[in-house]
Order: sequence, then structure tokens, then C-alpha cells
Amino acid sequence: MIKTEAAYRKAISKLKEDLAFIQQEKDRFQALGLNDEQIERAIEPQIAFHEQMKEEVAYYERIKRGEFAPIWNLSEIGRTLIAYRIYIGLSQQELAARLNISETQVSRDERNEYYGATTERIQAVMQAMGMRVVSKVELAPLGT
Repeated sequence: MIKTEAAYRKAISKLKEDLAFIQQEKDRFQALGLNDEQIERAIEPQIAFHEQMKEEVAYYERIKRGEFAPIWNLSEIGRTLIAYRIYIGLSQQELAARLNISETQVSRDERNEYYGATTERIQAVMQAMGMRVVSKVELAPLGT
């Protein structure tokens, strides 16, 4: 997950480099006499990595626009906290200052997507960013 503007810019640059590299590899394999199917198989890992990076860039761009999915279970809360910080334009350093903790701690929390964070920590982060919980309870029978 891209978490900073610097990482986003680096990812955009990497995408461009990847396209050039993939084309160079296609040309190289073609010069070696490989057929199209062999070439596609040979460059498949590079293409898969490139597509994954494109998805991460697209996700970052969506959250910058404020396009968030609802949280359906608590395991998604960490990713949403990071996305919201990005959306409001708050750096990890600024969040750390609001929480009166080190930037290293914020970076560690985000690297782990707040896995293992206490409810108190989650609540403090939410308050520091001005988030509020809007809940809609839907009940369903077990097993559905």
C-alpha cells in the first residue's frame, strides 16, 4: 500500500520504467528467436508486478479523492485509517505531532496497518484526524 506522496511519485516513475523494461525484454526475447507464447511466459512476472503496482497507484488516487469503501469488519480499520490520513493531506509526521508520539511509531503502526493496536490507540488516531464513526447495524442470521 502506498502511504506517502513521495512513495506515490516513486511508484509512478517505476511504472514508466517498468513499461520500458518490459518492451526491452520483449525485443530481446524476440531477437533470441522465441515465439510470442514463449515471450509472454518469460515476461509474465514483470507484467504481474507492473499490474500490482498499477492497482496500488489507482487505490492511492481513489483515496486522495475521498473514495472509501465502508468498513465491514474490524480487520479493515487500519487500512482505512491510513487512507483517511492520506485523504486529508496529513503527513505521518503531522499525525505523530497530534498524537504526541514519534513519527517512527506512526510509521510502524501504518506499516502493520494498525494490527495489534489497542482500541484506545485507534480511537486516539481517529480523534487526531477528526474522524467520526457512522454506524448502520444490519443483523443477519448466522451462516448467511
